[in-house]
Amino acid sequence: MKHFSSESQNIEIPEMTAYSFMKKNNIHRLDSVAINYYGNKIPFRKFISNIDEVSDSFASLGVKEGDIVSFISVQVPECIYSIYALNKLGAAANTVDPRMDVGSIQRMISESGSKITVILDYVFPKIEKIIDSLNQKIVVMSLSSSLPFIKRKIMDSKMKVDVHYSDDIVSWADFIQTGKTTVSKEVSYAGDRLVAITYTGGTTGHPKGVMLTNDSLNSVALNFINCGLDYEPGQSFLGIIPIFSSYGLVCGMHMPLCLNLELIPIPKFDPREFGKLVKKFKPNHMISTPAFYEMLIDSKEMRHADLSFLITLGSGGDTMNSGIEEKLTQFMKDHKIRYPLAQGYGMSELSAAASFCVNRIYKPRSVGVPSPLTVMGIFDPDTGEELGYGQTGEICVSGPTMMKGYWNRPEETSYVMREHDDGTKWIHSGDLGYIDDEGFVFVIGRLKRMITRFDGHKVFPVNLEGLISAHDSVHNCAVIGVNDMGHGQGQYPLVIVELIKGTDPDEVCIELYDMCNSSCEERGKPVAVISVDEIPLTGMGKNDYRSLEKVYSDYDYTGFGV
Repeated sequence: MKHFSSESQNIEIPEMTAYSFMKKNNIHRLDSVAINYYGNKIPFRKFISNIDEVSDSFASLGVKEGDIVSFISVQVPECIYSIYALNKLGAAANTVDPRMDVGSIQRMISESGSKITVILDYVFPKIEKIIDSLNQKIVVMSLSSSLPFIKRKIMDSKMKVDVHYSDDIVSWADFIQTGKTTVSKEVSYAGDRLVAITYTGGTTGHPKGVMLTNDSLNSVALNFINCGLDYEPGQSFLGIIPIFSSYGLVCGMHMPLCLNLELIPIPKFDPREFGKLVKKFKPNHMISTPAFYEMLIDSKEMRHADLSFLITLGSGGDTMNSGIEEKLTQFMKDHKIRYPLAQGYGMSELSAAASFCVNRIYKPRSVGVPSPLTVMGIFDPDTGEELGYGQTGEICVSGPTMMKGYWNRPEETSYVMREHDDGTKWIHSGDLGYIDDEGFVFVIGRLKRMITRFDGHKVFPVNLEGLISAHDSVHNCAVIGVNDMGHGQGQYPLVIVELIKGTDPDEVCIELYDMCNSSCEERGKPVAVISVDEIPLTGMGKNDYRSLEKVYSDYDYTGFGV
């Protein structure tokens, strides 16, 4: 707590809906820009008015407290309006990634119990074949509706989607028209009322729906307001994280709007265009994942660029190894970014944010200190005993940012959210780490990503990834466990690299292998270093280790030796 002011140490969660909290925080800034959608600057006055208009339309369709509306969409302004509009009514948004397979989309919508689904027009052809089976009222909105006039005309001419409208399939404009004779009322506050369901992957089974509440969204915003972040109302925030994730919805939408920032939503983020976006919009603040930052570093638009306009460069969503951190730190110095990397730690189950470095609260390799409303502890994963400073164990988190639970998954909820002997409920992260005596949190790796050799020795991939990623020829790196070919059990680490274009794969892989042999502890050396054209990423920009494990788990490393 020494890192925060006395006022920040005593903050209390407001007894307000997420909609009301956002509105209250901007009541004196109604003429300032809330959303900048490719040049269409929507002030908070119009932004809130649009939310109320959408709320009226949902109310006219019978949406009420406790209902759920599904969304197959990205962060267009209409989707942002809708999430707050439903929250005003006491209803919730079920946010589905449009890139998912049709079967998964169908299951997520059906299991949510929603009666209305809002679909982005460019996704409609993909979903059309299952619309009848959904048995839903369908509202179709467009990527282009909120664009400036000329840009809208250009996009509409390039992307024509043939939608067959009917009584059950209506356009966004017609949907808005239905609310013209309805005036919706805001529900009273309930801290644990559902605001949104976002989905998180798992090591097995289908993605789980994470239930986020009024208190979980507002407490994250409060944590950022009170953590000492250097920001001023009216500064800009580049929103590239998908709104259908907890990270995007909470840290990429609700948080910047509550901090009076101008949100620049990017609905179809292409990480290869990251440099162009930064150069075009010149944001003051942004968050991303480590893999996307690597692409920014390698972007031709960033060569010799003056990035002094950037105040906060936040990283989360995945563990950043030491090699990438060194590259990014040097990149930030070379491009005149004033503060160190604002690396953080969180999970979907924690509304995405639990700890963070911010401005002068910084320590290399650390994911920062617990945020003002958050309690973090390290526990022995076998005995459940709480461990002391500097001792490594499972990272557990408690506080108001916790999810309500997994949607219709009580057993999985009880496994992740556990009540300890003292009566405190903790989220068990599955991550290994420690907290030093200054309160800084360090993540070592995933419990399930530990590679266990035949002799029981544990190898942490993040250590190898940090060593390899620091090499100038390496663009991305992933370390996975491959089956031990000489014993009945156990695994060895295999290094998979994606190299900078123009380098010689054979030469670099031999160099990296020799580097590991000379630098790694004896039982932590990889059996091989192999090069691939591209390391697959998940939709959230994380290395897709599961895909790599499916391909390489039985990799024949006999040519390299152990």
